[in-house]
Amino acid sequence: MAGLWAGIALLTLCALGIVLLPLLRARRLQQLEVAEDRDRQNIDIYRERLSELEQEQAQGNLAQAEFDELKLELERSLLQDVDVGSNAVRLRASKISTVQVLTVSAMALLLVVSALGLYAKLGSAPRLELALERQAQPDPFDGRTPTLEEALSRLEQELEITPENVEGWYLLATTYMGAGRYDEAIAAFRQVLNRLPADAPQYTGIMGQYAQALYFANGGKMDDGVRAQVSATLERDPNEMTALGLLGIDAFEQQRYAQAIDFWSQALVQADPTAAESLKAGMRRAQQELRALGEPVPEIPGIEAAEIRLAVRLAEGFGSTLSPDQAVFVFARPVGGRMPLAAVRLKVSDLPLEVVLDDTQAMTPQARLSGVDEVEVGARISLTGTPEPKPGDLFAILSPVSVRGQTQALDLVIDQVVE
Repeated sequence: MAGLWAGIALLTLCALGIVLLPLLRARRLQQLEVAEDRDRQNIDIYRERLSELEQEQAQGNLAQAEFDELKLELERSLLQDVDVGSNAVRLRASKISTVQVLTVSAMALLLVVSALGLYAKLGSAPRLELALERQAQPDPFDGRTPTLEEALSRLEQELEITPENVEGWYLLATTYMGAGRYDEAIAAFRQVLNRLPADAPQYTGIMGQYAQALYFANGGKMDDGVRAQVSATLERDPNEMTALGLLGIDAFEQQRYAQAIDFWSQALVQADPTAAESLKAGMRRAQQELRALGEPVPEIPGIEAAEIRLAVRLAEGFGSTLSPDQAVFVFARPVGGRMPLAAVRLKVSDLPLEVVLDDTQAMTPQARLSGVDEVEVGARISLTGTPEPKPGDLFAILSPVSVRGQTQALDLVIDQVVE
């Protein structure tokens, strides 16, 4: 940037020279013309008066001695007027030139300083500095992967220079959301909404994300501010996915499971594949909660419940020596896997029995039946009462079994012995 300002200063001096030199030259020529006009006037007066003296001498009114004396005085007066006039003109011209130079120089410098100030304030000087910095150092992190804080700091600095960069503000807002810095995400989303045209196709979606930031900043709870933003978003687009998703979460937290399913079903209209899977998982979980409460479970068009119905029984004449209280484990696990995705514990006295396996019997929140397409199902009577298989345990296995689309219970007959 120092080279840029030096170049500007040099060009300014050249411009001043181009303006001042012709001006001074023209003024000097004008003063010389004035001086010449005055000299001509003095000479004309001298000639006129000399002519009058010559006429007086010719008429005999002046003696030769008087004529010579008066002529000498005229000549002296002429020389004096010409010399004094020239000096006065030169002095006046000098004073005028000095004043003009100072005035023009001051005005030029004031104009330059004002222009540079306005350029620094309203122009693109900061952007130019940023561009030059990028050119000098294309990779500010020297080839290494920056930390989140470093990347955020860099983005914040660039947005201070180019605050109209809507994409930059959106990236900053979503990064803050991912980092859990919700208050800062709210401020960044406001910048996006203030700068993005209200008729832009992305505007309503960003309104929904702004409502989501308000929701998380409030500890994952609805308040008047969040509800107002959700309402404003849905007024513009009744199917906006994020706003409907928030209403579904709020309804689920308040155990209004059927209402949560309604909100999430409506949100599916605009959901991308990843978001759609999350919404469907939420709806299936709401169905499970309703089923566990013994309440009516609404059907969800286009979504098949992740559940497996099994008719578990002992083979005829098999296990006649078993105790009625011995444990029976019924489970579903990934094909070839060992960790159950769903499991229930029964007793021998419960058999035969129809069992429904679904996500409500998940062993961990991360490993659910709805997360896979096929499983293997089994039932095992444990002689020791422990989940781990031991020699002598009785069991049955079916594989592979689809976790969706099942309309009738599968027959699971315990007729094998663990070796």
